[in-house]
Amino acid sequence: MTDSARLAVFGEALFDCFVDQQKLGGAPFNVAWHLQAFGDAPLFISRVGDDALGQQIKNAMQQWGMALSGLQTDPTRPTGTVNVTLKGSEPHYEITDNVAYDFIDKAALPALRNDVIVYHGSLALRHSHNHNVLAHLKQVASVSVFVDVNLRAPWWDKESLFVWLEQARWVKLNADELAALGFQSADLLQDMIRMQTNFQLEQLIVTRGEKGAIVRCNDGQVYEFPPSKADKIADTVGAGDAFSAMYLHGLLHGWPVTQILPRAQAFAAAVVGLQGAFTDDATFYQTFN
Repeated sequence: MTDSARLAVFGEALFDCFVDQQKLGGAPFNVAWHLQAFGDAPLFISRVGDDALGQQIKNAMQQWGMALSGLQTDPTRPTGTVNVTLKGSEPHYEITDNVAYDFIDKAALPALRNDVIVYHGSLALRHSHNHNVLAHLKQVASVSVFVDVNLRAPWWDKESLFVWLEQARWVKLNADELAALGFQSADLLQDMIRMQTNFQLEQLIVTRGEKGAIVRCNDGQVYEFPPSKADKIADTVGAGDAFSAMYLHGLLHGWPVTQILPRAQAFAAAVVGLQGAFTDDATFYQTFN
């Protein structure tokens, strides 16, 4: 039976472990959580351990109304964790290896509709096992792929990442990641043109923190809007994921870039006021629906 979701989110579900608390997260999970709040009913595809943290993830998804059909349980490997320390408001990560989300089972994947949008990042592809799993999800030519580059040393290599970028329709990354991939000169726009041309992307989205984001489309149009100012900053964990979620929401509903970009920036500015990457307070999302 084919899942009816128009958008599938593939990747890690994990716990960010701060000094004084644990926060459920992982970039794909954060994106899926926001999309659920927007009413998009995404299919979240991941794997958790048969442990207390894994059960917490299932419980949270159920309470939020998210489908569990794409969430697998690993009988031997633990649920993913990340130790997060903040230097100022900037997060630094120590990511546990060989956890459940590194070994998603291809045989247990739900079938996807042919016109689905598949979102994925790069962390859950740090081991070759998941490369084949993701390739299986993207095997239908009409599938559209949104790659959210999320470089976490040492868990990425350029050769593998370039393969995934070649299969993408839209790519989002920050300015530092653009440079890390070899598109680095004194002219950001020229670097974007080189990358977009190299991978034949419909849209290339580059975020620059407080300076806002720039989008270049394959017709040569460039879009840039003054970013929204955050009312308050608790931490910047998940700001990029919030941007991605709203951007995907706009793509899913056929919005023009002139509508998507300012709303994505405004939503990201709101999320930095949270401690952690999202909230289970539904009223937080009402302004953005």
